[in-house]
Amino acid sequence: MALVNVKINNIPVQVEEGSTILEAAKAAGIKIPTLCYLKGVNAIGACRVCVCEVKGARSLVAACVYPVNDGMEVFTNTEKVRQSRKTTVELLLSNHNQECTSCVRSGSCELQTLAHELGCDGSKFSGVKTPADEDMSTPYLIRDNSKCVLCRRCSAVCKQYQSVAVIGPNGRGFDTHIGCAFEAKLMDTACVGCGQCIVACPTGALREKEEIDDVLAAIADPTKRVIIGAAPSVRVGLGEEFGMEIGANVEGKMAAAFRRIGFDDIFDVNFTADLTIMEEGTEFLTRFKNKEQLKKEGKYPLITSCSPAWIKFCEHNFPEQLGHLSSCKSPQQMFGAVCKTYYAEKLGMDPKDIVVVSVMPCTAKKFEKGRADQSAAGVPDIDYALTTRELAKMIKRCGILFNELPDEKFDEPLGIFTGAGLIFGVTGGVMEAALRTVYEIVVGKEAPSLDFVAVRGTDGIKEAEYDLNGTKVKVAVASGLANARKLMDDVKAGKSDYDFIEIMSCPGGCVNGGGQPIKTAFERNNYDIKALRAASIYNQDKGMEMRKSHMNPAVQELYKTYFGEPNSHKAHEILHTTYVKRNKF
Repeated sequence: MALVNVKINNIPVQVEEGSTILEAAKAAGIKIPTLCYLKGVNAIGACRVCVCEVKGARSLVAACVYPVNDGMEVFTNTEKVRQSRKTTVELLLSNHNQECTSCVRSGSCELQTLAHELGCDGSKFSGVKTPADEDMSTPYLIRDNSKCVLCRRCSAVCKQYQSVAVIGPNGRGFDTHIGCAFEAKLMDTACVGCGQCIVACPTGALREKEEIDDVLAAIADPTKRVIIGAAPSVRVGLGEEFGMEIGANVEGKMAAAFRRIGFDDIFDVNFTADLTIMEEGTEFLTRFKNKEQLKKEGKYPLITSCSPAWIKFCEHNFPEQLGHLSSCKSPQQMFGAVCKTYYAEKLGMDPKDIVVVSVMPCTAKKFEKGRADQSAAGVPDIDYALTTRELAKMIKRCGILFNELPDEKFDEPLGIFTGAGLIFGVTGGVMEAALRTVYEIVVGKEAPSLDFVAVRGTDGIKEAEYDLNGTKVKVAVASGLANARKLMDDVKAGKSDYDFIEIMSCPGGCVNGGGQPIKTAFERNNYDIKALRAASIYNQDKGMEMRKSHMNPAVQELYKTYFGEPNSHKAHEILHTTYVKRNKF
């Protein structure tokens, strides 16, 4: 691509033709503030916080959308520019709920940061505020329009990343606000609970429903045994809440923090990720042997069921294709089910006296735990689901010096896991974990390499074909529901020749989940956060002695003494589930 020469504040810089002023300034070592802009998602130049002066232009221009041309001279730090940005932010503050000390985003709010950096007076402008509502209808998310700045990042990510499009701007002029069509409550729409709107939001207008106080109350109850388990990707996100680099692996410190908070059993959902592979891998082999008949029945190819937002998306948008879904519960739900059946029996306890807490990178897990058919022991499999952010807040609330903790291990037996269980946290990880086991079962020997690299990476859709002892198996991996829709449309149209499909609702997989630490637009625009977190998981997997789910000794013991074999009648009763057809919107 051709290069052009521009000057940013009299600093010469050479950038690719078609670059925006925002990108050119970054190349010159200059940060231009933004609010509505989100790379690859939202570039509408609406907030006017990024305005700059361009020599010869009649007015200030929005740097996020204004392309450079050869010889252009740009000024990002003149008095006119600074005053314009300051006034813009002060006007936003005049219509904003400024109860910052009690806001969940205090300290990480992009509007708050801008106000400090620009020296804004939050009370300079006063008057009537746009009427604002609070939607608390879902079990996973709260929308508070009194803190909304109408950046539209939430609606852009809902539409472009996820192709769900249930929220957007309603009304006109002063009455413009973010809401659902016909002012419906979020619970009455096709929202899947992925939480991508939360991590895209620059303020506290969107946040998860917290369960921290409920968990602490359970720990304080002497009649309850409280068990905790964390998902694979939590360990590469949690450290960011304590100032560590993106993707820092804090597995040992996380286990130590769990003990100091007061949990009775410190387990790991990686264990039931391994268990999922045993169940789902066996299910795949059964379907593979009967593929021609199952194609006629609409039950082939097999599609993974680990992501609750994906499941709800499928129920809403492809109800006629639910037969493709694996009947396996997600690792979270299997974790709770095993704790309240197998482990409860080992302890000689009534499942009603056991409280199971999960820590997830996902807000949809709060919805999933309340789904029908998620109560193997007659009580909910999971009692409370915390996001990574909630765990960090709980650790701080309990006065634990996280960065100074020693590295500790999880308890046994449900804290034992393999590298295959760990890589569930990245897109392609479920597929790769399944292939490590399925290859060995079908071929009778270990694969030449346990790294199935073709299904790795952060591309939205990946394909691969593998030879299993002369039999070709074609697989596909999708992350982000817009990509899932493309695959499902192909399956529906009969254009797909895949045998096995993995779908994760969030782009990049769980490492980029809606419950992970929130990063600023600047960080999201300039760093591949999901790739950095994924690399941390792969590095840990590479160094593990056990990297195949079927080699997990605790999983082997579970089948030997309790389930008998994968997909047995007892396993189906406890570890499998059903789905429902939902209304299309």
